[in-house]
Amino acid sequence: MAAFLFGLLIFAIQSPPLLLNPMANKGSPSPPTPSPRENGTASHRNGTLQQLPHIIIIGVRKGGTRALIEMLSLHSGVAAAQKEVHFFDWENHYERGFPWYVSQMPYAFPDQLTVEKTPAYFTSSHVPERVHQMNPDIKLLLILRDPTERVLSDYTQIFYNHLQKRKLYKPIESVLVKDGEINLEYKALNRSLYYAHMQNWLKYFPLDSIHIVDGDELIRDPVPEMKKVERFFKLEPQINSSFFYFNKTKGFYCLKDHGQERCLSDSKGRPHPYVAPAILQKLYQFFHEPNKRFFSLVGRAFNWI
Repeated sequence: MAAFLFGLLIFAIQSPPLLLNPMANKGSPSPPTPSPRENGTASHRNGTLQQLPHIIIIGVRKGGTRALIEMLSLHSGVAAAQKEVHFFDWENHYERGFPWYVSQMPYAFPDQLTVEKTPAYFTSSHVPERVHQMNPDIKLLLILRDPTERVLSDYTQIFYNHLQKRKLYKPIESVLVKDGEINLEYKALNRSLYYAHMQNWLKYFPLDSIHIVDGDELIRDPVPEMKKVERFFKLEPQINSSFFYFNKTKGFYCLKDHGQERCLSDSKGRPHPYVAPAILQKLYQFFHEPNKRFFSLVGRAFNWI
């Protein structure tokens, strides 16, 4: 009898506890909980993970970066961060380290490429070195427009930002011209001196690591430009004319995503202010030589002259 009771006691100790409700551990998975690791990834049990980006859209401001990342995210092999991260150019972000940077990335499957875009990277002098320190083999996307058009778009954005806050902003002529000459103190002009910023990036990255998208062509006809992007990243060809439709009201192409039509926000494609032809001519003349230097630097000409 004592032996029998001892056997029951051993059985009770070794047996796993019974589940009162067999369905208690089933149901929908909990949302991802980022926990960045030292190796630069944070995984989730559904097989996705957050990781350092494979691609960074480095600029340029008002060059079409939002359109580019939206179009690139149409590809099933790409997972795109929805917000500008400003990791490498904002000190308060950079000081948080790579775990924080990873936490800003989208959850992606292992066979997807992760991409983020921050247009200010291109013109920030210290960013190329920081990106190189993170990953010297990373691929970079740079989208550029006619420098004069980019300056006007830059002004237009700031003008409307002031308008929304019910603040006045200087007339465009007063910021473009000073004492009858192009105002070299106007920051928007510096952002359009592409060769100077490109020289800085080429100190750290070979030219074949940087794909330049023609922003003017992307607006006119997005498919050929996106095909070049697919080839650069060795992505399966997917993006074609069925992904786009021309919105006559807005005057540019919008997207078709899984049958849903969507356009960029109303802040995109705003009409530029009127600029006197004489001032426009000064701008074109100002950028003529810098444009030639940029073409020589990248071994490619654009229709800006």
